[in-house]
Amino acid sequence: MRKHRLVITAAALAAGIGLIPGGVAHAQPTAPDPRKAAAPDTDPTAAEASGAEVFSSAETRTVHKPENTATGGVASAADALPLSIRLHSWGTSAHGMFLHSTFKGVEGPLSVTISWGDGTTETVTATTERPLESQHSYAEVGDYTITVTATEPASNTQATNKVAVRTNGSDFTPHAPLRLLDTRNGTGVAKGKVPANWSTSVKVTGQGTIPDNVTAVVLNLTATNTTDGGHIIAWDGSGRPRPETSSLNYGPGQTVANLVIMPVGSDGRVNLDNVGWGSVDLVADVTGYFTPAASSGYKALSPTRFVDTREGKGAPRGQVAGQSSFGVQIAGVGGVPKGATAVSLNVTVTNPHEAGHLTVHPSGQATPTASNLNFTTGQTVANSVIVPIGPDGRIVVRNSSWKPADVVIDVNGYYTPDSNAAYVPAHAIPTRHFDTRKDGKPLAARDYVPLLGRPGVEAYVLNTTVTTTIGDGFLSVAPDPNSPEQYENGTATPPARPVASNLNWTAGKTVANLVQAPPAQGGMVAFWNQGWEDVDLIVDFFGHYGTD
Repeated sequence: MRKHRLVITAAALAAGIGLIPGGVAHAQPTAPDPRKAAAPDTDPTAAEASGAEVFSSAETRTVHKPENTATGGVASAADALPLSIRLHSWGTSAHGMFLHSTFKGVEGPLSVTISWGDGTTETVTATTERPLESQHSYAEVGDYTITVTATEPASNTQATNKVAVRTNGSDFTPHAPLRLLDTRNGTGVAKGKVPANWSTSVKVTGQGTIPDNVTAVVLNLTATNTTDGGHIIAWDGSGRPRPETSSLNYGPGQTVANLVIMPVGSDGRVNLDNVGWGSVDLVADVTGYFTPAASSGYKALSPTRFVDTREGKGAPRGQVAGQSSFGVQIAGVGGVPKGATAVSLNVTVTNPHEAGHLTVHPSGQATPTASNLNFTTGQTVANSVIVPIGPDGRIVVRNSSWKPADVVIDVNGYYTPDSNAAYVPAHAIPTRHFDTRKDGKPLAARDYVPLLGRPGVEAYVLNTTVTTTIGDGFLSVAPDPNSPEQYENGTATPPARPVASNLNWTAGKTVANLVQAPPAQGGMVAFWNQGWEDVDLIVDFFGHYGTD
């Protein structure tokens, strides 16, 4: 049986990259043990090179007490007071911060007090011989000011410097579904299809209630009126090279959607690059955003089926009539608490009698001009959905086709103010780390791929793509209760085959879907090929929700 093992190392995850191929399952690992906590970079230059945002305050910003009247208390080259402090700080996890303090100008030991900006202080002894290295974990994500005060007892000289920092993690704020881009009618951009090998962008900040300090956004992307095959790369349009990942795959004549969680560029926009041989219309709907301010954290659930109209589970039994809606109780059901603000779903349409689309929205409002899932006659297709929960704890699903279809909904997580799992995007850019096409070993039929993670991760945010499809099938992503040691020594047993699906495909199609994959207690996740033929699997790493 051919297998692969996907490994997310602690060091790689701290740097914002993961999903490193770890060789063949049951072999000894070829990567650092991800179960061991990663030591953060302790040098500012190395941290910046790894993709971390380094916050700095030069020694010239040192303030002395008693003050130097010639400089108003600010150190300068002519300053008679010798003690100075230089600060560098960077995030090490969703809530963690590393502080690198350098002291100059005196020889004796120093009494150093660090105020982390959240009411927490600590006092330690330091010298000018080597930097002082300190770590702290904030209870809430956000912006803080770290104050470092050093005192030389011999001269009673006191020096203070401050550095403003921001945690890596961001909390989620739900947003009523809102269309930000539609090239068919000129919403958000000049009317007209995006040409082949061309780019457009969607303005995020300032739209609806989205603030300027947004770090990432949840968008449902749809490609339609396609004339050839290709894919869309969504990214922040930074000065770094464009990522080699894909966010949405399409074929000629298809209308296809996929959810993305994407960092927002410094200009408040997300770039959408059409990598294909033909022009395409693009639509983008927002359902939420992330900011470095306390709001709602993420809590993962093992995929749980809430609705299956084929069986009458969670909704009346029987297909959903065309141009009709039904409500689903979310809060207070199946592990989702009453205080949840939004829910993460995988929504599947099957047995549709006509082409159309589904729209999922919070209860208590009219159906918005937005879509979540597009389908054709007879197609089984899935898409991830993140949607706000209405004031009565419910969401509404509308079938906008003129004919009936079956709907299946699996819940894989929710957002609530009580959860501290904050979103951490890849430090650099989304990265492709696993592609079975490269080694010629597709994921075998009815087989699975184990993913090895690390503690402190509530869920991984991945884009999964299957291609080279011979027959029909579906992909399931679920926690794997095996331990890393069992895979290393060859005693792992296949976990129970999951019921929920994440991605459905038909023969000859390339299909992608976002997955918010929660690991089991040991850090493991399994990717299951539930079809009867081998498929190629591609996994792109976009970020993770971290609790530490």
